[in-house]
Amino acid sequence: MLAAGARGFALGLGLIVAIGAQNAFVLERGLARNHVLAVVLVCTLADAALIAAGVAGLGTLITGAPEIVRLVTLGGAAFLAVYSVLALRRAFHPDAMAVRGARLMSRRAAIGVVLGLTFLNPHVYLDTVMLLGSLSARYGEASERTAYAGGAMIASAVWFVALGYGARLLAPVFVRPAAWRILDVSIAAVMALLSITLLMSADL
Repeated sequence: MLAAGARGFALGLGLIVAIGAQNAFVLERGLARNHVLAVVLVCTLADAALIAAGVAGLGTLITGAPEIVRLVTLGGAAFLAVYSVLALRRAFHPDAMAVRGARLMSRRAAIGVVLGLTFLNPHVYLDTVMLLGSLSARYGEASERTAYAGGAMIASAVWFVALGYGARLLAPVFVRPAAWRILDVSIAAVMALLSITLLMSADL
């Protein structure tokens, strides 16, 4: 069980530690110190639910429903494109850069955005549900699969907490408007690239 848990932790951390839409948003909220706990909790619980679903065998069901995957892909591409435009707009809006308070959003809005970035991103299903889920099949005992899933969930929680609350260590850098501009342009580029990648994979 310990080996299965360790493997789940390592795989989960390896998949989640990457520049992506969800991580970019958590970093942004952490820098703004705006509803960090709510965002981190939503990300952690969402990942836990997807990992559990994958280990339970949902990946097989998704693979057999290509139309659902295609709809999620198109929805995710549109969502990311809109967020990219908003980030780019902030980068060239002096007031948004000058005042950290201009970046604050309501808890409901923050949760809504992070839910969209999570569940409208097909890559999330590929990583958590299908990849982690399929790799759990090597464990014959239910206790080992549970430990494997638990390890992956712990990795997710550790990463989001570190990203959300560790972002404040960069606060001295982001007292300058130029730093926010660079962050916004980077976020816009990441979101746009992911949107284009999703559209290309949708096989329109």
